Amino acid sequence: MTDPRTTRSSAPWVAVAVALGIVYVVWGSTYLGIRIVTEDADPLTAMGTRYIAAGLLLGAIVAARRGFRWLRVTRHQLLGCAFLGLMLPLLGNGVVAVGESKGATSGTAALLIAVAPLAIVVFRLLERDVPRLQTLLGVLSGFAGLTVLVLLGSDDPHGSPLGPSLIVVFAGTCWALGSYLQPRVWLPDDAFVVTVWEMLLGGVMATVAGLLAGETIRVDHDLRTWTAWGYLVVFGSVVAFSAYVWLLAHAPISLVATYAYINPVVAVVLGFLVLDERITTATVVGGGIVVASVAIVITSERRRAEEVVPDTGAERAVAER
Repeated sequence: MTDPRTTRSSAPWVAVAVALGIVYVVWGSTYLGIRIVTEDADPLTAMGTRYIAAGLLLGAIVAARRGFRWLRVTRHQLLGCAFLGLMLPLLGNGVVAVGESKGATSGTAALLIAVAPLAIVVFRLLERDVPRLQTLLGVLSGFAGLTVLVLLGSDDPHGSPLGPSLIVVFAGTCWALGSYLQPRVWLPDDAFVVTVWEMLLGGVMATVAGLLAGETIRVDHDLRTWTAWGYLVVFGSVVAFSAYVWLLAHAPISLVATYAYINPVVAVVLGFLVLDERITTATVVGGGIVVASVAIVITSERRRAEEVVPDTGAERAVAER
């Protein structure tokens, strides 16, 4: 197997622009989709069934193009995919859905998750891997913006955002930890195969966790809920991820990594336009600080990666929506 992330070739700029636009808009819109789904469906089972469906769909596409044998994995690789399924689809995306179901707006959730690349730097510091000064300053300012969002950012002026926001922060931390540890676990070489098994196993775990927590799996949802759920399956998990992997092979990584700070902006705008979510002063100030900080950190880490080969994981921290 060959990993699409290890090779890069030139491609027409129009194709790159279209693929980048898909990653910007679709991944930025997933928080809106989650908010709509969780208005009527239970969060963990909804996200669990979403990932099971997406894993089966992506697996069918891979099998159709390369054969079912391409999806075969070893026991160690399956355990590695199960670990990612736990950290990303369940504790990451599934817990984000829990936070949104309890009141976190889609825009605020996206901004809080955007802090994940900053958490990567904290994990590196714990292992005494000291980053560049520019990176450290970006992390400090990013957590200042996070504080503003958690303590003051609320769509409801009479409600407290603290509980739902802290749930989303926990989800982002799990997402960052899973991304940070990803290079240290046994995984298939092909990024699509990793994602198929990660989504399937993570989806099963999220569904089981939801059922154990008293959630149900219903089919009597309205068309709006099913449309949002289907959008998350097809576009959020399959189309956008495929565009992302293609970009990694055909565009500069510094350009691809910009999705990490564009997605939150898209999420805030879509939340305002579609769900009439209020854009508060705290959202503008705290969110602006977070987005700028993430841009600083990713730019700094890209320069560091040009000097040092090992992957820090910062650019993967918000991937695979």
